[in-house]
Amino acid sequence: MSRIGKMPVPIPAKTEVEIKGSDITVKGPKGTLTRELHPAMQVAVEDREILVKRPSDNKEHRALHGLTRALIHNMVEGVTKGYKRELLMVGVGYRAEVRERSLVMYLGYSHPIIFIPPEGVFVSVMPKESKITVEGIDKELVGQTAAKIRSFRKPEPYKGKGVRYIDEKVRIKAGKTAG
Repeated sequence: MSRIGKMPVPIPAKTEVEIKGSDITVKGPKGTLTRELHPAMQVAVEDREILVKRPSDNKEHRALHGLTRALIHNMVEGVTKGYKRELLMVGVGYRAEVRERSLVMYLGYSHPIIFIPPEGVFVSVMPKESKITVEGIDKELVGQTAAKIRSFRKPEPYKGKGVRYIDEKVRIKAGKTAG
């Protein structure tokens, strides 16, 4: 058995789970998420817990077992607590601001970069700390949006300038030596 897949997903108070065929809908205080799961996986709600069962010990079913449980857990966690990723801009003159619903970044290029986050993802900026916060209820979408913002100017290995995650460690290389 998959150690992750066999663990039940607890349903917190003020959260509703609805299963129709292979579709699952989770409603909570922060919003609603819907996802289509693999039709082979059997998902059931029992005693305020979601249980995921697999039909056989087939290699594909074993792989889908843990994945399905993790996806459902992320949905439940998202609608109750939400997800947040923080990015840090390191570099002289690097700054960002939020205009209407778009993020405008000045990252050392000759032009500003305008990024419009997808629906359900909210971006805020702390100007003094050069910190960008990406928040939302869908873990995949929050991570994907943060990765896209980071991709506009990845941290370079010689001075460490660029956009990085708050907890990311950038290894600095030694430059050329005179001699």
